[in-house]
Amino acid sequence: MDFSHVRVWIFDLDNTLYPPEAQLFAQIERRMTAYMMRVLGVPQGDADRLRAEYWRLHGTTLAGLMAEHQVDATHYLADVHDIDFSVLDPAPDLAKAIAALPGRRIIHTNGDAAYARRVLAARGLDDPALFDSVYGIEEAGFHPKPAAIAFDRVLGAAGIDPQQAAFFEDDPRNLAVPHALGMRTVLVGQGRHGPDALDGLAEHGPHVQHRTDDLTGFLQGLLRG
Repeated sequence: MDFSHVRVWIFDLDNTLYPPEAQLFAQIERRMTAYMMRVLGVPQGDADRLRAEYWRLHGTTLAGLMAEHQVDATHYLADVHDIDFSVLDPAPDLAKAIAALPGRRIIHTNGDAAYARRVLAARGLDDPALFDSVYGIEEAGFHPKPAAIAFDRVLGAAGIDPQQAAFFEDDPRNLAVPHALGMRTVLVGQGRHGPDALDGLAEHGPHVQHRTDDLTGFLQGLLRG
C-alpha cells in the first residue's frame, strides 16, 4: 500500500472512528423518525420510509428535509443528536495511531461539528493535538457528502491538495469524489476483513482502493511501512 505521499489524513466520523456495533446511529435514526413524525405530521411508517428515501436521494435525511420541507437545520441537528454517548468506549490505540500519522489530520462529517466533538470526547480522541480541524455539515454549507460541493467547501477551507490526501469513510458512495480528485481512498467496515484486505473491492467500484474493518490495525500497518 503506497501512502508515502499522503500529508493530509481525512476521516469520516460515524461508523468510522467508532465501530458500528456501538449502534450510536440507531439512536439517531430513532430520533430522526420521531422528529419527522412531529414536524411533518406523518405516522411512524411514513417517517421511516421518508428518512431512508431522503438519505438515498439527497445524501442525508437532513438534506432531503431541507430541500423538500424547508426544515431548520440547526434545530433538527440539536434534536437528533441529543443521544447517549456512554455506549462509546475510549480507543487509546486508535488515538496513538492517528497521532503518529505524518502531516495534518482532519474530520469531515455529515453531522455537525458540536456532535462530532462529543463523539471524539467519548472515544478519547479529543486531544487538541490529535485533529487539526473538524468540518461538519455547517462548514460545508449544509451540503452533504457525497455531493462534490461538500468536498469542495472543506478542501477549500482547509487548503488541501487532494493529490496529497487520504480519505477514510464507511459509506462507499462518499469515496467516489475523493478518488476522482486523486485522493487515496479507504473503506472502513462493510464486512469482516483484515487490515490489509483487498477482497470484495470490485463490488464497490474502482473508487474504493482499500478496505478494512480494523482502522487501528490498518493505520498501524501503514506506520510500520
